[in-house]
Amino acid sequence: MTKRFTISMMIGILALAVLPGTQAQTTYQKPPKSILDLVNAPSTPSVNFSKDGSWMLLLERADNPSIEDLSQPELRIAGLRINPATSGPSRGRGVENIKIKMTRGGEETQITGLPSNPNMGDFSMSHDEKYLSFTQTEANGISLWVVDLSTFEAKKLTDAIVNDVYGNSILWTPENQLLVKAANPSRGSIPQRPAAPAGPIIQETSGDAAPSRTYQDLLADPYDEALFAYFMDSQIMLVNLDGSKKPIGPSGMIKGMDLSPDGSYIMVDLIKKPFSYLVPASRFPYDVEIWSKDGKKVKTLAQIPLDENRPTGFDATVTGPRNISWRADKPSTLYWVEAQDGGDARVDTKERDVVFTLDAPFTAQKKKLASTPYRYAGIAWSDDSFAILNERWSQSRKEVRSVINPSDPSQPKKVIIERSSDDLYNDPGDPLYTENEFGRNVLLRKGDLVFMTSPGGSPEGNMPFLSTFNTKTKEQEILWRSQAPYYERVVKVLDDNGTEFITLKESTDIQPNYWLVNTKKRMAPIQVTAFAHPYESLKGIQKQLVTYKRNDGLNLSAVIYTPAGYDAAKDGPLPVLMWAYPREYKSKEVAAQVRGSKYAFTRLSWGSPIYWVTQGYAIMDQTEMPIVGEGDKEPNDYFIEQLVANAEAAIDHIVELGIGDRDRIAVGGHSYGAFMTANLLSHTNLFAAGIARSGAYNRTLTPFGFQYEQRTYWEAPDVYFNMSPFSFAHKVETPILLIHGQADNNSGTFPIQSERYYNALKGHGATARLVFLPNESHGYAAEESILHTLWEMNTWLEKYVKNKNDIQKGTE
Repeated sequence: MTKRFTISMMIGILALAVLPGTQAQTTYQKPPKSILDLVNAPSTPSVNFSKDGSWMLLLERADNPSIEDLSQPELRIAGLRINPATSGPSRGRGVENIKIKMTRGGEETQITGLPSNPNMGDFSMSHDEKYLSFTQTEANGISLWVVDLSTFEAKKLTDAIVNDVYGNSILWTPENQLLVKAANPSRGSIPQRPAAPAGPIIQETSGDAAPSRTYQDLLADPYDEALFAYFMDSQIMLVNLDGSKKPIGPSGMIKGMDLSPDGSYIMVDLIKKPFSYLVPASRFPYDVEIWSKDGKKVKTLAQIPLDENRPTGFDATVTGPRNISWRADKPSTLYWVEAQDGGDARVDTKERDVVFTLDAPFTAQKKKLASTPYRYAGIAWSDDSFAILNERWSQSRKEVRSVINPSDPSQPKKVIIERSSDDLYNDPGDPLYTENEFGRNVLLRKGDLVFMTSPGGSPEGNMPFLSTFNTKTKEQEILWRSQAPYYERVVKVLDDNGTEFITLKESTDIQPNYWLVNTKKRMAPIQVTAFAHPYESLKGIQKQLVTYKRNDGLNLSAVIYTPAGYDAAKDGPLPVLMWAYPREYKSKEVAAQVRGSKYAFTRLSWGSPIYWVTQGYAIMDQTEMPIVGEGDKEPNDYFIEQLVANAEAAIDHIVELGIGDRDRIAVGGHSYGAFMTANLLSHTNLFAAGIARSGAYNRTLTPFGFQYEQRTYWEAPDVYFNMSPFSFAHKVETPILLIHGQADNNSGTFPIQSERYYNALKGHGATARLVFLPNESHGYAAEESILHTLWEMNTWLEKYVKNKNDIQKGTE
């Protein structure tokens, strides 16, 4: 471990040790055994189905890494986090085992010959599904492996040559060869930091507005630039199944690569200078080149400039070509979109985006395919006579889908769906896909009918369904729907009529498993997998989806968990942990919709509040906190008053149910939920305690927008001030626990947010505790960090919530 990381860890430990009014901490702690056992429960394998659904890959993931693993040297440059020893990402949880399971017979086969120290990722199937490739992260790099699916044996194809720093790194060709983005064999040794700087770091602007969100891990000096160029330096290699390889094309700072559906051409994105100290690598300038499959440049399709001067707003975008891709239904046809408004959403225009196409050999002029009055949001391809064009407008939540005829762009597009993207009750769903002869995903359809799956939102909660959508009549026919008391959704359709499919079925106390359903034969569904319930101690806990009203009549909802056997009438009210995340809406009707399902399995993640049901608490999870601004009104103009009204309604309801003790309710959240928590404690005395993890508390530190706030600080200074808990630190009278990853790289939630907010609270005599987790990002990964976080939360809740009355008696 380097000196840099040792110091980092020591700072985190000292932060725990010096907080006034708390016992000194020098080591990581563990929560009670009942919580610890839940954290250590075995994970369920992830599943990938074959094209025809006859078999599936079972990928068994490794446990959480240790803090020692997480503390290995890491480069934080250009918005990336790089492990310099491997030329790959510095964080990640790999797969440790692979099995094949037959869908109908249930036979299970173990893949043999896997790496001895497995840390596998980037799984990809060959077009004919005879081979499975994956990468293996080793101590000194990333190697390429392949599984022969006729023998179920894995073998290593290459040494640790893969460059996985940015973008994709592995592509199958139609001939069962692999294109690999390798670290340039000629790049030499890693640059060393100069003993002394060559000069000052200077940035200069000359009038071009360059508003940007608060990115982290940016380039800071010429040495960072040299490191970035070094780790981006790549060489595409063509690797055969016998392990032989040859270079394809010249080396360069390869951002990404994509093979045309027929394998004849390679599209390569090459980053170039000047780099930026204001934006991450995703916005650096780059060239889009088209190469032949043997690496000869055919065309420079686009030269994308540095993206520092993008207009403000979530509907703003870049000028020039963007979203350059291959058509899925053609051998080698490119398509892309270009803004007609200069990328500025404030410009009033009828034609905002235009989609262009260009056929191989790319010597003709581009052709206009379609245009949109809103922002282009993708195309779902089928064939040369049918595709679905998507467009969106974030500010109004508008979503439009239209059928277009690619072979005749003069035909007007036909709008088939026009709705609010927030409207769950009227969500027709998303199209299902199948693979065509090129191995690309195209729409699953029969003539005018497109097969779709929807969450099936309703006042009773989500009840997913499978349907056909008639693009001519705009009528939807539901073929199958989940039935109570289960939460079940279609994951793979196996035939052309939507009568045979695989579902993922679960219930409150039943682990999700895959089932084979055939509606035509009217046979009983067949269970395909039998994953065991991982949480024995949670069996029998009670779960209910509740609805109630805000003081202005708006319908709200939440999911309440209570301990097994609990009876409010006999056992009396419990201490409560309320967990939430605010969301902005442009419609009261949509904001009032019920979200989630009372039948969904109780799945735990590292950040879940449900652990505390084992400690005798009632949990009010997914507590809706809508902030509504209709028409020309902005939601955040009413943030505080609506937030408080949401909290009051939630508290009143759980108390009226006899479940919650009004005097012993804690509120908590992560990220924007932490921001919510701090605001509630600033403007109310409703709660006994608060828990705020990885939040932002001073909105002047995010002056060019945050969450769904598109106005800048200078356009709405009162909003930024009034929404900042930092501005009202002097009003906090409720104990608050602040937890933050010391290496948080999420936009806006840099660790100084918690540091300065804690100092403001301390300066005004509040009861507060600040915990920095060494080397943790916005989400926490190391086992020690997760367990310590749960210990901190449990200790806080026990002291200030469950045993609040004992503290008050002691004070008296």
